Amino acid sequence: MIQKILNIIKQGEGLKIEFKESQKALNKDVYETVCAFLNRFGGEILLGVKDNGEIVGVDQNSIPKIKKEFITVMNNGNKINPTYYLSIEEYNINEKAVLYIFVPESSQVHRCGGRIYDRNEDGDMNITDHTNQVAALYQRKQSTHFENDIFRYVQLSDLRTDLIAQARKRAVLRDVNHPWKDLNDLELLKSAGLYSIDYKNNVEGFNLACILIFGKDQTIMSVMPYHRVDAIVRKIDLDRYDDRDDIRTNLIETYDRLTAFVVKHLPDPFYLEGDVRISIRDKIFREVISNILIHRDYSNPFPTKLIIGDARILTENANKPHGNGIIDPNNFSPYPKNPTIAKVFKEMGLVDELGSGVRNIYKYSSSYFGFEPELVEGDVFKIVFRTKEATTQATTQATTQATTQATTQANPQVEERLNLLLEFCKEPRTRGEMQAYLGLKNREYFRRTILKPLLEEGKLMLTIPDSPSSPNQKYVSKSTSVND
Repeated sequence: MIQKILNIIKQGEGLKIEFKESQKALNKDVYETVCAFLNRFGGEILLGVKDNGEIVGVDQNSIPKIKKEFITVMNNGNKINPTYYLSIEEYNINEKAVLYIFVPESSQVHRCGGRIYDRNEDGDMNITDHTNQVAALYQRKQSTHFENDIFRYVQLSDLRTDLIAQARKRAVLRDVNHPWKDLNDLELLKSAGLYSIDYKNNVEGFNLACILIFGKDQTIMSVMPYHRVDAIVRKIDLDRYDDRDDIRTNLIETYDRLTAFVVKHLPDPFYLEGDVRISIRDKIFREVISNILIHRDYSNPFPTKLIIGDARILTENANKPHGNGIIDPNNFSPYPKNPTIAKVFKEMGLVDELGSGVRNIYKYSSSYFGFEPELVEGDVFKIVFRTKEATTQATTQATTQATTQATTQANPQVEERLNLLLEFCKEPRTRGEMQAYLGLKNREYFRRTILKPLLEEGKLMLTIPDSPSSPNQKYVSKSTSVND
């Protein structure tokens, strides 16, 4: 990422790049730039960099205040309307802090302080009083982002309030101070950009993104009768299918049903990341599922598909391509096809920042399948995983990695943690106390890779040796060092 920032600085300011010094406080015009990027093609903002590309850095003591102010203002409808959640990432370059803000293109027209800003090579332009430019901006958004189409006769009663409550709960679980916490249903939908105003045609109402995410099934089918996601297993009966889930419902339940389908039909081999067991199957397919739902071209009746076969797994979804051919993960620019849907998914914790999905798919696929995936951009976007011999290879590779990471005594960090544990166990401790002391959540991992070896080596002793499974069992160290 640091190299990417250096490349951005080398390119200099332009249509999609803006530098701000902001050494001790945010430049006030940064929000005008954010608004302009949202309205145009998106862009990247670097704080702590002069207009000429000189890195001056942001004062370390000012960084928390800058981050807090930025997030607060971006969620203030009186400043940015509609509001849009963005985050700031911090990087250290030559011992100077540079703050990075990625701003995706939005499907809506945004205002900053009641004014509409657009972007050109010379910077941010206030076009509020230029009727033709404002009309052209709205027209471009509507023709590019089908998710923003307004259905003025749809009422709140046509939506599922239980799903809105679920979205609010998920957002608050991620951030106890999330702005959705104290909003009623309509306020939440407006805040999320799911209730739009078309100033050009003088209409307002719930948009397609809102209906797809929170609509009742009959509402969705009324506005989009071809809406369908097809999940298929085709390993034995190649002419038809072995199992199928024909999904015609809202995107939240579609996400959950696709996840359950993957869990049902794909293995989950043991895998450690650091000293924590993770599900690489879930890591991969969380991104795959969110990708095919968020980036689908909903103006196209081509059904979204997830096909699990014997030799490969394939996903297909209608697409408005911004290129053609296989995506290079080391050289691609993420482009939000449905920014409003993506924003709601992000607030709920179903997806991370734009572009992370492709990186995670590539990161974990080699360990799981034994092969790199292919992501193919075209009128139909495809993700292809080769699976022949994948299960055996993935299990062997992942287990080997796990064993090496967990049991090596040559690792000073592991040795130090074991020494600390033995010191902790000078007083008899329960299994739960020991596990909590090390900060490990996975009970089986702790038992198999830490507790059992220490017992076998005689470095830990049972307080009730005649009843190893006693609920009152505790463990005490025989020595204070694993090297004794």
